[in-house]
Amino acid sequence: MLIGCPKEIKPQEYRVGLTPHAAAEAIAHGHDVIVEMGAGEGSGFTDDAYRAIGAGVVDTADEVFARADMVVKVKEPQAVERAKLREGQVLFTYLHLAPDPDQTRDLIDSGATAIAYETVTDRDGRLPLLAPMSEVAGKLAPQVGAWTLQKANGGRGVLMGGVPGVGPAKVVVIGGGVVGTQAARVASGMGADVTVLDMSLPRLRQLDDLFRGEFKTSYSSKARTAELVAEADMVIGAVLIPGAAAPKLISRAELSEMKPGAALVDVAIDQGGCFETSKATTHQDPIYEVDGIMHYCVANMPGAVARTSTLALGNATLPYMLRLADLGWRAAMEADEGLMAGLNVHAGKLTNYAVGRALEIDVVSPSLAIKA
Repeated sequence: MLIGCPKEIKPQEYRVGLTPHAAAEAIAHGHDVIVEMGAGEGSGFTDDAYRAIGAGVVDTADEVFARADMVVKVKEPQAVERAKLREGQVLFTYLHLAPDPDQTRDLIDSGATAIAYETVTDRDGRLPLLAPMSEVAGKLAPQVGAWTLQKANGGRGVLMGGVPGVGPAKVVVIGGGVVGTQAARVASGMGADVTVLDMSLPRLRQLDDLFRGEFKTSYSSKARTAELVAEADMVIGAVLIPGAAAPKLISRAELSEMKPGAALVDVAIDQGGCFETSKATTHQDPIYEVDGIMHYCVANMPGAVARTSTLALGNATLPYMLRLADLGWRAAMEADEGLMAGLNVHAGKLTNYAVGRALEIDVVSPSLAIKA
């Protein structure tokens, strides 16, 4: 198989879909690899590093899309990239289709086979290709939230860990999954007073057992959430429903009950955001204010630490990429139901039920679609 990796063009996206190590593995398996010139520079990988392991370096993204059997990326294809996709071509990347009807329609119209990192599952139902970026985003969330809280940025002017005689910032993390756990660990490590909210009592027990009081936990009832949010200096939204649009957990009306200058960090913005007032921002212009509350809603948070993120993502995606290339995508999916769960679009049909519900588009079962 010819595997192609274009340079990411989403604003301030410095990650790359294929590291030189991953490219070397693919070549060792008998496949050919082409990479767009400069694709790895943002993550610290030179064109010569790709050439040294036998990959071809081409001048333009047009050549990558025109030649590759499988295109490997990081972020969802932008409109100009979607126009380059063709029938029968495999796209392997993050998609986050539920809040993005334009991308969904373009992928359906392209006839390509689009496999989304964020909906691939393992044998235990976990999301192995989303997890590394969730870990990065979770660890970044308190860091960027602390920056947002600084008075010069419009925040309350509260220090996360406080000082003797002055209490720490109060941080509420909504969601006790991978993002929420990492966010709570870092925020508590910064000295903040942290509470994690979740609707799963077994998960709350697990967090208590694992972290032994490092942070507090609470059941995420509507009333309890509203109470804690009103007291918070920072709220981190870390709720995920695989493939689906994120639920709106804080309404605009509830902002008036919050402390002026409090910070909302929406890690679920890729899936539409979990605050009613969330809208996607970039690293170049990351925060905005609504009713006195500061919002940080960067849609590619891990791109800020591109080298760490690229290496972590590459470690996770490599086995799946090799399986798709070695067996062919159909045979790979027939052998692995978790990989089949990653199929979102194939041959002009939507194949993910959560996306179909969110966008009100008819869906074909992925198991039927791959036989078409």
